Amino acid sequence: MIRIDELLGAYRQGFFPMSDPKDEKIFWCQPYKRAVFNIDSYRASRDVLRLTRKNEFTVTFNKEFAGVIKGCAAPRKNDDETWISGEIIEAYIKLHKLGLAHSIESWYEGELVGGLYGIAMGGAFFGESMFSRRSYASQIAFNQLVIHLKERGYLLLDAQIMNPHLQKLGAVEIEHEEYMRQLSRAVQKKILFL
Repeated sequence: MIRIDELLGAYRQGFFPMSDPKDEKIFWCQPYKRAVFNIDSYRASRDVLRLTRKNEFTVTFNKEFAGVIKGCAAPRKNDDETWISGEIIEAYIKLHKLGLAHSIESWYEGELVGGLYGIAMGGAFFGESMFSRRSYASQIAFNQLVIHLKERGYLLLDAQIMNPHLQKLGAVEIEHEEYMRQLSRAVQKKILFL
């Protein structure tokens, strides 16, 4: 079982947990290059802005945390493995109950169709995972997250490990030393997520 104090301490040191898809053992990751978003210069795609204006999706915060994390843990179309084990789900649900883990949900006609979750600590938000059951659902939720973080004065939006989807959304990679500098500055801020 992951201890909550251990989990929060790991984030402060630049680590995050993953589980091995084969045996679900937890290991701690600290990538040499870190994927982050520049909150101030982030720009949503034209498609996301168009869909936002059309109000096709409803976006909520912390309405369905368990549904979001389970959606993120579900196998993807081209990959039946997941790094989000039952132990990780349980730990993050505890963090959510403590007000430290948050979900951003996209709804379409009353159905949860996408979203993301992460941990807020000081002026840092650690994005963990996102999922989508309808085109653009997770991107709409992500866009609302960035707007929210910008309004609240957050300094760091950590996306952990770069992948093509994050790159398409505008993530950049920074060296570990730079990440730790940004992290140290961000966690010292006193900001309430909601």
